[in-house]
Amino acid sequence: MRFQILTLGAVAAVATAAVTSKLPKPDKDGRYTISAPGITAKFIPYAATLTNLFVKDKHGIERDVVLGYDNTTFYPVDPGHPVYNAIPGRYANRIGNGTFTLDGVTYHLEKNDGPNTLHSGTNNWSYHFWNLTALTKNSITFSYHDAAFAEGMPGRVDASVTYTLTANTWHISMSAESPDVRTPIMLTDHTYFNLDAFANPATDLIWNHTLHLPYSHRNLEADSAALPTGNILEPEENSTDDFYSAPHQLGFASGNADWVNHCGGGCHGYNGQFLFDDNVPKGAVVAELSSAWTGIKAQLRTNQAGLVIYTCNWSDGTAPIKSTQGLKGRKAVVNGDGCVAIEAQDWVDGINHPEWNRLDKQIFGPGQEYKWESSWTFGTL
Repeated sequence: MRFQILTLGAVAAVATAAVTSKLPKPDKDGRYTISAPGITAKFIPYAATLTNLFVKDKHGIERDVVLGYDNTTFYPVDPGHPVYNAIPGRYANRIGNGTFTLDGVTYHLEKNDGPNTLHSGTNNWSYHFWNLTALTKNSITFSYHDAAFAEGMPGRVDASVTYTLTANTWHISMSAESPDVRTPIMLTDHTYFNLDAFANPATDLIWNHTLHLPYSHRNLEADSAALPTGNILEPEENSTDDFYSAPHQLGFASGNADWVNHCGGGCHGYNGQFLFDDNVPKGAVVAELSSAWTGIKAQLRTNQAGLVIYTCNWSDGTAPIKSTQGLKGRKAVVNGDGCVAIEAQDWVDGINHPEWNRLDKQIFGPGQEYKWESSWTFGTL
């Protein structure tokens, strides 16, 4: 995997260059802080990344509930590049066999995930500094220009993301345009959660978190490389992919026969897409993640057609957690199954499955604007 090697000084120089001189400067660690009643968030220009998200638990204790690093200069040089709370693009998740055909032309992309392309390759938007274009006490905006044929895709794309906080709520709004030619655009907010902030004395893993997807009665079947096969499944109640019939702990199906390889060869847990029903009421809560230990619940609303759920099976215990997290006496790392990524987006690899009728949601050209909206509202059980 290719990644940028930057010295501490180079990181600071590039970050400074990405910021409009009239806007406030970041803190000494390179972070920008915004806040609203009950919630505080910190960001860096690299990949338009959220580094910290503080909300209060049922005892009034402030918890940092997302993964990340204390040292902001580590984000660009981390060889694992887990895309912590960043914006990958211009096409998120997997593209089968690293190819797609558009308007009679077949494009070949970097295969950086076995036989497939993941997040558009190792030069995707999550490997770059974005420009800071607006900042207020409760809102921050970053923009990015993707050059023509970047990552092997046609045309240039101009994109922006705005993060806004209101009382107990984190809003994310993204837009993108391809002014010259038609090109694939599908974005996501790639946030990793641990609502216990790794401080639960009983476990630092994610299996005790409860997930409810009341409007998700279907999911995409995936092969051993976590690529959709094209089949759309309708899981039965209490089967491994049933989070619709009732709230279930993420580990509720660990005794099922299909658990061990459920998210790909040798990968237990989840790494696939849950599709929303066609008749979801506007503004409905489509997902709720909660932890009984902290009592924190996070409710998602989105204009996207589904969620990719990944339960961090491949974390190897080497990535550090932050000083705002953890439990004294326990090694301060992310162990396997220690987090859950929840990524709102359209159907994975839809550009290679015209039978799904998703092309008008994933291919954009001159005069068309891609719009992505989500919000997370935090409270207690």
